[in-house]
Amino acid sequence: MGAIGVFIAERVKELKPSATVALPDRARALREAGIDVIDLSEGEPYFDTPEKIKAAARKALDEGYVHYISSAGLKELRQAISEKLRIDNQIEVDESEIIVTVGAKQALFTAMLSVINPGDEVLIPDPYWVSYTAEVIISGGKPVAISLLESKDFRLDEEEIKEKITKRTKMILINSPHNPTGTVFPKEDLMMIADIAKDHNLLVMSDEIYEKIVYDENRHYSIASFPDMKDRTITINGFSKTYSMTGWRLGYVAASKEIINNILKIQQHSVTHPASFVEKAGVVALRECEEEARSMVKAYKERRDYFIKELNKMDEFSCWTPEGAFYAFPKIVETKFSSEEMTEYLLNEAHLLTVPGSAFGNLGSGYIRMAYSRPIEELEEAVQRMHSTLEQL
Repeated sequence: MGAIGVFIAERVKELKPSATVALPDRARALREAGIDVIDLSEGEPYFDTPEKIKAAARKALDEGYVHYISSAGLKELRQAISEKLRIDNQIEVDESEIIVTVGAKQALFTAMLSVINPGDEVLIPDPYWVSYTAEVIISGGKPVAISLLESKDFRLDEEEIKEKITKRTKMILINSPHNPTGTVFPKEDLMMIADIAKDHNLLVMSDEIYEKIVYDENRHYSIASFPDMKDRTITINGFSKTYSMTGWRLGYVAASKEIINNILKIQQHSVTHPASFVEKAGVVALRECEEEARSMVKAYKERRDYFIKELNKMDEFSCWTPEGAFYAFPKIVETKFSSEEMTEYLLNEAHLLTVPGSAFGNLGSGYIRMAYSRPIEELEEAVQRMHSTLEQL
C-alpha cells in the first residue's frame, strides 16, 4: 500500500470521504446484516418522484432520447430553466447562460474549477455542507471559514466577513436555505453580501438547492436578482430536493456567458451531459409539478414541527428551529459526548444513523445532524429509541 501511495495525487491525499455519502452506505451494510437501522443521515426526500416526471422519462425513452445531445443541455430544458429563474427568482437569464449538469454537486464542482486559480481564497460560512471545502481544495483554492453562530441565529456577520477578505479572496459561497443549520438568510444579509462583493470585486456562488423548502413566514431570495449582481453571481440549483429526484442526477448552473462558456469546456471533457431522457423529465418537473412540490414541503413542515419539539424534550439536546431545508441540527448538552461519540452511541445503542456536526466544519462540533425528511412513523420510532437510549446516560 505504501509503494502504491506514491502514485496518488497530492490534491486528494488530504481529502476526507464525504460523510453524508459514506454514512448511508454504512446503514445499507448494517441492514444487509439484519440490523434494523433508521437512517437519518441522508439528505434524501422519502417521497417517490412524482408520476408525471417518471412518465415523461418513459415517454422520452420510447421516443428515442437515448443518444448524445448538446453538452449544455436540451434547449427545451434550458428554456424552461430560464423561465423558472425569471418567474420564481426574478433573474433574467438567457438559455445561453445556463448549463444543465449531473446534479447540483457537479454544477458546483465544474463552476469552481472554472473560476478558482491556485491560491485563490473562498469565504464559506461554517458550518457548511461537507463538499464545499473539498471542491475548493481540488480546484487549487483555499477555503476560509466565516462564522455562523447559533447565538446569532446562524446569521452572517458583516464585520467578520470584511476582516477575512484579503488580496487573494476571489469568491463568497452562500447556501440558503442552509445545510446543515436550516437557516434562511434574510434579504438584508444577502444585500450586505452583495454590497461587499461589489465593493471588493468578488464573485458570489449561490447554492439554492433547497430554495422551495422554506417554512412559516420565511422567504428565499436569489442574490443574482439584486442590482448589479447578475454577472458576478453563479447560481447553482437542481431537481433533487424539490422534486424528489436525487437518483436522477439533474442540476444546473446559471452565470454570465463568459463563465458559462468556460464551464462548458469542463463539461465537454468530463461528463459530456446528463442523460437525455432525464433532461426531458426535467422539463415536466419545472412546468407541471409545482403542486407536488408544495405538498412535499407541507409534509416536511409537519415533520419539522413534531421532530424539533420532541428533540427539545430531551435533556441531551437543544435544537434551534430550522427555517428551511429538512435538517435538525441539535446541540449536544448535558453530556460530555463529542459529535462523533454521540453519533456512534446512537448507532450502536439505538440503531440510529446520524451525522456528526464536526463533518460540517469546526463550528459544527458539538452538534449532530438528522434529516427529518423520513416518514413520520420512522421519526416517531427514532424519537422513542432516543428517549429510551439516552436515559441510560
